[in-house]
Order: sequence, then structure tokens, then C-alpha cells
Amino acid sequence: MEDISFHLEVVSGVKNMYSGRVTAMRITGSEGELGIRHGHTPLLTTIKAGMVSLVTLDGHEDQIYLAGGVLEVQPEFVTVLADTALRADDIDEAKAQEAIKAAREDLSRTNAGDKDYAAAFARLADAMAQLKVVELARSRRK
Repeated sequence: MEDISFHLEVVSGVKNMYSGRVTAMRITGSEGELGIRHGHTPLLTTIKAGMVSLVTLDGHEDQIYLAGGVLEVQPEFVTVLADTALRADDIDEAKAQEAIKAAREDLSRTNAGDKDYAAAFARLADAMAQLKVVELARSRRK
């Protein structure tokens, strides 16, 4: 398994969220979804708010919420420098649900194309991504 894995570092401004070998990862780059495996072509891109999903050497899948940042891919080493990174246990589910409700209300009061609409849409996507990480973690525990 070691020969088809690569080293992954997920780092936020506060702490190192993950450091170790993985067989695959998924992340949302500025141009869309990215799947990364061993030997991937070198790449440098910004990442959108969402989650990074990684598969460890033992086949365990883990998710970390990211609020944007930068992704660097080298054939043997991948680095995620996140603006903010949270594990499911660190996410306040009630707060995320309130953020979704507030963002939807803001969306209903603005027109598509407005600056306020784009900001509300971004807040909605951010809160929904946080809830997705919580839900995935909950389903893994069952």
C-alpha cells in the first residue's frame, strides 16, 4: 500500500489538522472537484469552502471542513494550507443550522447578481459544508 500512497499535510493558521500517508483525497478547488491519488500531476490552486475527504492507508475515510485556502500537489506530497480547518467534533451544529436559516432569508430578500446575494450564497454554502462534515461523521459512528 505504501507504494500507492502519498504524504498529506492539512494545516490551518491555528494547527496541523492532519499529517500522514493517504491513498486518495477529494477537495473542491477553484475550478471544481479534484480527486488526488499517488503520482498526480503537480498543481497549485486555491480551494473553496467545503471539505477535504481523505482515505488513510487502512481504508478509513475522514473529512475535515475547510473555509478556503491553497492546495499544492506534488507526486509524493500534497499540502493544504487552509484559512480555517475544523473536524466534525469542533463544528457547532446548531450554529451552522442558524447560519443556513439566516443565509436563506438573506437570499430571499435580494436579487441574483447583487453583491449581497453572492455573499449570502457563499455563507449558505459554507454552513451547508459544515453540516455535511458533521453528518458524515455521525453516520460513520453508527
